[in-house]
Parts: sequence; C-alpha cells; structure tokens
Amino acid sequence: TGRATAAALAFVAVGASRPSASKMTDEDPVIQTNLDAAVSKRDAVTKGYWSDPYIQYFVKPSERKAPEISRGYYARVHGVKTLLDKFLKLVGPDCQIVNLGAGFDTLFWRLMDDKAQFKSLVEVDLPAVTTRKVYYIRLRKPLLKGIVTEDDDVKVNSSDLHAGHYHLVGCDLRELDVFEAKVVHESGLDVSLPTLFIAECVLVYMSCDESSALLSWITRNFPHAVLVTYDPVNMDDKFAEVMVENLKQRNCLLAGLQACTTLKTQEERIRSTGWEACTAWTMSQVYHSIPAPELHRVEKLEMLDEQELLEQLLTHYCLCVAYKGGGSPSVFAKLQFT
Repeated sequence: TGRATAAALAFVAVGASRPSASKMTDEDPVIQTNLDAAVSKRDAVTKGYWSDPYIQYFVKPSERKAPEISRGYYARVHGVKTLLDKFLKLVGPDCQIVNLGAGFDTLFWRLMDDKAQFKSLVEVDLPAVTTRKVYYIRLRKPLLKGIVTEDDDVKVNSSDLHAGHYHLVGCDLRELDVFEAKVVHESGLDVSLPTLFIAECVLVYMSCDESSALLSWITRNFPHAVLVTYDPVNMDDKFAEVMVENLKQRNCLLAGLQACTTLKTQEERIRSTGWEACTAWTMSQVYHSIPAPELHRVEKLEMLDEQELLEQLLTHYCLCVAYKGGGSPSVFAKLQFT
C-alpha cells in the first residue's frame, strides 16, 4: 500500500558511507535523509516516546508522523541505548565510543545528562553533515555548554570540533587513511581501551567490500572492541522490493544489500572481518524484549491502526552485536537482549 511504502521509506536513515559531492545542498540525499531521521526523532520525542531535550536544536518541528514510524524509531533508539548502557556498566569508565554516521544524533548530550562515565565519544559523518552540526553546536548555547568546561581546550574548524570528551570529525568512511588520522590521532583515541563502535544505517550504503574493509580495520587496530549495527534485513520479499525501489528514486542506492538477506547473512558478513562473535536480532525481537511496563507506557501514547504494518517494519530491520577481546570468557558476551 501507499502507506506501507511511506512507512518503509521514513524508517530508513542514511549514515555517512556514501561519497561526498563537491557542492552539497539541502536536496542532496545524504543531507536530506539525515534531516528526515532527525525530524522523525523530534516528532517521536514530542509525543513522549523518549526524552531528548537536545534534538530541538538541530531540526524544526514538522508534520506529525504515523504512529508506526514513531514506534519504529523508539525501538531503534531504545535498542541501541540498552546495549550502550550495558557496555558502559560492563567495562567501567575507561572506555570509548565511536558513532559512525552520527548525523544529528544527540547521544553525547544525553549521556552527559545521565552522568555516564567514559573517556571520549567520537562522532563521524560526511563533512557536509558535520559542518552543519558544528554550526549548530556553536550557535546553540545548551549544546555548547554540554561539551565545553572551563578547563577544555577547544579546537574547531568548519567541519571538525574537539572539546574535552567530545570529538566531531568529517570524513568518508571509505577513506581509511583519513578516517584513521581523524578518528584515532586527531581525536586522541587509545586503541588499547575497550571501544564501542555504533553504525546505524551505515553499512548498507557501502559496498560489501567497502564495509568489510572498515570492519577489518577496526578488528586489526582495536583488541577490545564491540560493534553495534542497525541495518535492513529480510530484504528478499515484496515489502523490501518496494522500499528499495523508492530509495533508488531518491538516489539512495543500497550498495550493501547482499549482506541484508537474513539475520544469518548479517552475522556472517561481520564475523568474516575478524570479529570473534556476532548475534543479530530483528527489531521485532528487540521491541518485544522491552520490559512490559515500559512497553505498556509506549503503546498508550498513540492508537495504532495497523499492527501488521508496524510488524512489517520491525521485521525488516535488525540490530547486530559483535565483539572481539574482552577477556576469556569475554565480558562482551553479556551484551544480549533478553
């Protein structure tokens, strides 16, 4: 149906994997789909799905999104945050977080509000996206106040910002030399520390060779690492076909689609790049793992006309958790949905 098509489209957010053009405009798909995701998140926050006082500084209010879209984004945000919180609890404060294709994500500020303890958080995206994020951070006092203390030495240019525990860098994830220089050296990462890499709707926009090169780079350089990915799955049916075709019309080509056929192909693709273990769950499994009182609260926020449409959305996306190191047996094996 047309509504299913719109829902499938709106539930995809593009990461930082595709090449940057020499001149970016608001119409460019990289910029626009990042904005689409931020707008959908702001709408869900306004409705009460989760708390995020910072998303308002990156996007303006929009028309109300369909309930299944808000529930889908809620499941995604809840799933990633659940794994992140478990990671921080398992490893303690001597750890790092790298958010690949971060877009206008507000994770750092929300972690600060939670008084989370970690050494540093690095956000990576295309320069066209990070340039705008740097601009908003410098413009909005609550954002700037969240990353800067009196003792911090702030370094900033048009696309990069380094301040205390927070680092924002612009680069193409396929250019690994630039990636290493900016993410490790300029951001001051310690490769010996436990490090969590987050990649939401990023790998699917890279060819399998390109994403494998990135994932292999991580396992070669970080002996104790965790990877959390969010990508399409079960992409061999009619619903997926409609979604892919509509994305093509927006110049959003899913170059890594062959890894998205099943949960097993997702797991195998990641394991083949040096990760010791990998487990994938559909977002339906993640959604139904949410504690009953919280799920009851969320499901009272809006009436859902078509439960089947929500289930279709949730079964066509997945969260994967992979790890390397972490001791023997690995403490990272506890990063599960129960």
